[in-house]
Amino acid sequence: MIKLNLNGQWELRNEEGENLCGITVPGSVISGLYAAGKIEHPYDRENEYAVRELFWKDYIFVRCFELSEALLEEDRLMLVCEGLDTLARIELNGRELASVNNMHRTYILDIKDYVHAGQNEIRIVFESVLRFIENYPYQKNKVIQYVPCGAMKGNQLIRKAHSMFGWDWGPQLVDAGIWRDIYIEGSSLARIEDVRIRQCHEHNGGVRVCAEITLSEKTAETVQAALAEKDGESLVCVMAEQVSDHVYKAEILVEHPKLWWPNGYGSQPLYQLTVSLPNGQTVQKTIGLRTLTVSQEADEWGNEFALIVNGVKIFAKGANYIPEDAVYPWITKERIAYLLESCVRAHFNCVRVWGGGYYPSDDFYDLCDEYGLIVWQDLMYACNVYDVTEEFAKNVRQETLDNVRRIRHHASLGLWCGNNEIESAWHHWGDFQKESMYLRADYIKLFEDILPKALKEADDVTFYWPSSPSSGGCFDEPDSDMRGDVHYWDVWHGQKPFSDYQNYYFRFCSEFGFQSFPSLKTIQTFTGEGDRNIFSKVMESHQKNASANGKMLYYLSENFKYPKDFKSLLYVTQILQGMAIKSGVDHWRRNRGRCMGSLYWQLNDNWPVASWSGIDYYGRWKALHYMAARFYAPVAVSLQRTQDDVSVWLANETFDVQGGEAFLRVRDMNFHIVKEWKVSGTVDALGTKKLVSGVLDTDVLKQDNLFIEAEVILKDGTILTDSETVLPYKHTRLPKPHFAVSVSELDDCFAIILQCDAFAPFVELDFADADVIFSDNYVTISNEKPVTIRLDKRDMIRGEIQNAQDLQGRLTLTTVADTF
Repeated sequence: MIKLNLNGQWELRNEEGENLCGITVPGSVISGLYAAGKIEHPYDRENEYAVRELFWKDYIFVRCFELSEALLEEDRLMLVCEGLDTLARIELNGRELASVNNMHRTYILDIKDYVHAGQNEIRIVFESVLRFIENYPYQKNKVIQYVPCGAMKGNQLIRKAHSMFGWDWGPQLVDAGIWRDIYIEGSSLARIEDVRIRQCHEHNGGVRVCAEITLSEKTAETVQAALAEKDGESLVCVMAEQVSDHVYKAEILVEHPKLWWPNGYGSQPLYQLTVSLPNGQTVQKTIGLRTLTVSQEADEWGNEFALIVNGVKIFAKGANYIPEDAVYPWITKERIAYLLESCVRAHFNCVRVWGGGYYPSDDFYDLCDEYGLIVWQDLMYACNVYDVTEEFAKNVRQETLDNVRRIRHHASLGLWCGNNEIESAWHHWGDFQKESMYLRADYIKLFEDILPKALKEADDVTFYWPSSPSSGGCFDEPDSDMRGDVHYWDVWHGQKPFSDYQNYYFRFCSEFGFQSFPSLKTIQTFTGEGDRNIFSKVMESHQKNASANGKMLYYLSENFKYPKDFKSLLYVTQILQGMAIKSGVDHWRRNRGRCMGSLYWQLNDNWPVASWSGIDYYGRWKALHYMAARFYAPVAVSLQRTQDDVSVWLANETFDVQGGEAFLRVRDMNFHIVKEWKVSGTVDALGTKKLVSGVLDTDVLKQDNLFIEAEVILKDGTILTDSETVLPYKHTRLPKPHFAVSVSELDDCFAIILQCDAFAPFVELDFADADVIFSDNYVTISNEKPVTIRLDKRDMIRGEIQNAQDLQGRLTLTTVADTF
């Protein structure tokens, strides 16, 4: 097999054929024009809207390439397009080769009769999706009215990432281009078309790895399969057995397998399966040996919804993952790795790939395999109504096969999910009730017939769930708290208090969230000084949820004094966000067994914006992500309070019994103990337990200078704490604490030791001119004990720290008392 790479330099032309600029492929209209200095950055100020208007026109990508005689002599000559966004007409040497219309598909096109030896020209014309939508030929009784929040009309009419049309956190940038690799492959002998892997875990602990190998044609050649530990020596090599003209099977027994586990439950050993032909062609698949499914067994509360890995029920801890950038060519492996490593550092074991974006690259799944992150994989449908024509059905069936065959072997793949929120939308969203009953019938046809059949054809092992949220399909009570998964938004959209989470015992909460603003450093990247008011035109253009600023101010008014300046306002919204999500997660972890997962909305941003994210567009961790590292810790303490009843709980997501001394205290602002309860106790492996509780006196409940502290000292000496004020923060007399700060430099890190003389909630450590990741941040200092925070030198993301003296001189500390 010979491969000719067509990535690299192309020309970008307008629809009249005039050259606009050179462009690097993979690339898009936006990435090319911006790199050439032809447009301003689309994320700056309100530039989004001017850039959006560019896509009422067509664009042409052109390049010449040399085709060798040797390549031309191959029997088969195929053009492979791994990602064309989206309405593309492909021309070779002036002749039309094909028209395609799905950015999620890989197109393999026979070009043998279109090319010649020497120089050839390829042109790809990207037609305006906005004009396509404007002129869409709706079927009678199937005119779609619904438009998702923050989006442009018609995104459901085309197989393009829905969020490129805008969302309630993302810009309206309907980009176009060659967004993944493009190349020519030539071959004459049989080639490997598909390798499908199944595992059989036997009672004696061995694992049989079975590979079903499909060739392009019948061959007399031998087919070989070898299994090795990744980066290690080969364990075994076998000859595959031919079972039909084109299909071979190989079976390899691993007698003493090293099992793959999610993050926090064990290690992630990987194996490499290599299938090879004597002609030199090889296909390699990296796998992990494990069982992974979803249990819906009946129990005392209904039916559980629990991930089970190697026979162990896992409490899923994580968040929803959206596209890393609104301009897809700007997504890099390094950025993906940074986000996923940040998940691991916050003790995630699961991420949900949301259905309004794209199917991630192989890099994403490879990294999830390595990091132990279970992937809840939505198919790419979200919050929409679809007209399931015959052509649409064929198109999306092939889209499913393309992506499932690429992804299915990964150890990290936990489940396929048909869509985001569409079943529940048809069930109880008012706007959906205005749509045609024929379109409602199309929902069942698509998500409970066409797509699950395509999935089963390509992957009959991985669990399929028709929608999120769902109770199993057929519009049967999606969002039930007795079975299936739930999206809960009464806290935030419904403006219910954080305590409202404690009224619900969902089996699995796959969405819940709360907005905040990004840091001032992020806001400075897209604003001028005069724009830095949350109601300025520029700030509102980077807030895509119309009522969100008002909601943040409402929750602020319920909990905190009004901030004294813009920076303080940003800080307080991040604290509110962390408090909200922590309240839900703590409750559901306390009810492990009844609830078996929490995936908050959302992990990341695709541009600089006010949103529900825990990590902003530039990779800056908000307060939420630091708090997640604590509330998702394998062993985590939480306070539960119901009026005058207070208790200390310990959640244990490890295979060991955990426990020690537990303290419940009421302290004044200068750390004096007003009341204390103490007990020693343990919590079973993979369990949760109330360790100590107490009742607050009526007099205590009235005082405005008290807070409640939970402290658990584990047997290994680890100290876990949680705290909250007796009255809301806004009604509490918070003193301004005086900090004693000392910094020492070690070989690979700096150690920062903090002490203070008064209660200091949510202490933020930051630098005005550098971005770093601290070992902990937004910490609450609730007693006299020193708090040590580490800064690894590898975690200096932007800017430099010269030495301990430099760090101490530049470090800023902010606490709630500094904001008013």
